[in-house]
Amino acid sequence: MVCGILECVTNQPLALRAADTTADNPWPLRKLTENIKIYVERMSTLWVEGQIVEYKPRATSKIAFFVLRDVETDTSMTVTAWPGIVKELGGAFTEGARIVTRVTPQFWTSKGSLNLRAQEIRIAGSGNLLLQIEQLRAQLQKEGLFALERKKPIPFLPGRIGLICGSNAKAKDDVLVNATDRWPVADFEIREVAVQGERCVPEVMSALSELDARSDIDVIVIARGGGSVEDLLPFSNERLLRAVAATSTPVVSAIGHEADAPLLDFVADFRASTPTDAAKRIVPDYATEQAHIQTAIDTMRGAIMLRLGRERQFIDSYASRPVLLSPGAVVDTHRAGLTQVLTGLRHAVERRLSAETTALGRMQATLTALSPQGTLDRGYSILKLPSGAIIKNVADAPKGSLIEGILASGRMVAQVVGTTPAPPAEQANG
Repeated sequence: MVCGILECVTNQPLALRAADTTADNPWPLRKLTENIKIYVERMSTLWVEGQIVEYKPRATSKIAFFVLRDVETDTSMTVTAWPGIVKELGGAFTEGARIVTRVTPQFWTSKGSLNLRAQEIRIAGSGNLLLQIEQLRAQLQKEGLFALERKKPIPFLPGRIGLICGSNAKAKDDVLVNATDRWPVADFEIREVAVQGERCVPEVMSALSELDARSDIDVIVIARGGGSVEDLLPFSNERLLRAVAATSTPVVSAIGHEADAPLLDFVADFRASTPTDAAKRIVPDYATEQAHIQTAIDTMRGAIMLRLGRERQFIDSYASRPVLLSPGAVVDTHRAGLTQVLTGLRHAVERRLSAETTALGRMQATLTALSPQGTLDRGYSILKLPSGAIIKNVADAPKGSLIEGILASGRMVAQVVGTTPAPPAEQANG
């Protein structure tokens, strides 16, 4: 009976319209998909708006695939596009971006799936903001505001920390609690400001300028929790970024979560992934530093003890040498040498004195024998005229002349009463 019914169904002509189908005269599934395809192909190209929720770029793929979701309801469709269309948008085309795209509906009969073929894509909403941020990022990078060489180092142990955060915000507690847990005496100067909306940029800049002008502030932390692109937009504001770049105090960016990356992260001297991470970066860990100090002390003590032991060994080796065990032996050797030299010097001096004394005696005897006084002592005298001239010849003192006689002891005056000339032979000898 069943076979008869099926045969009857098979032999019936297919209904022309979907409304004409019955349980006895249904459409084959292929008929439905073919008709849907025909209907979809009749649809006009149209513009639709949505948010990109799934996009995994593949360098080797010839087609770009992404999922477009309605911004209000949980409705989504798969969209395909040529990779060149997507690349034109640069970094602005990413998950979370809102786009307006001109699409053509496509129906695949084999899978019974409906998707959209994008022919043109434009960034809208937050996506447009992302494009603007990307353009600003490229400009600031070209100017060198992201360069590593201009970034200022964070002090190892800041005396006072400037904190710019929202009023009663969790980010504030994350920084304060974690910082004081690591370093209990951490000192903060807090400025509570608006961290989103129109007031955010001027209030953050004012707090930044005030803290930067203070000499007791060693580092400034700008902290905020995560949020949407619109919420974090002030931290990509050009005026704020240039103000941060112009500060003389190191600035730490602690905005959002690891995935959030406002341009402040690139301009700041240090980028912390979260406010909690910022607290770990700006102050050292007390327990860790204590352990490091103790390790250093132990290392130095060990090095000193090792050096002392080595020097003690050197001293012991020196002390065991014979010269140090009996130092008098060295002195005795030198003393004997000095005694010998002294004895030699004494003998030499004595010999020299004896020789010089003997020579002096001889010279004294010679001088005594040759001196006029010696001649006088032997009975001779010297005769002088009143003029003082010595009489050498009888002709010098004729008869009647007064003469002075110089004797060995005393003098006398006499008058010549007569003279006797010397024989010619004596005159010749004289």
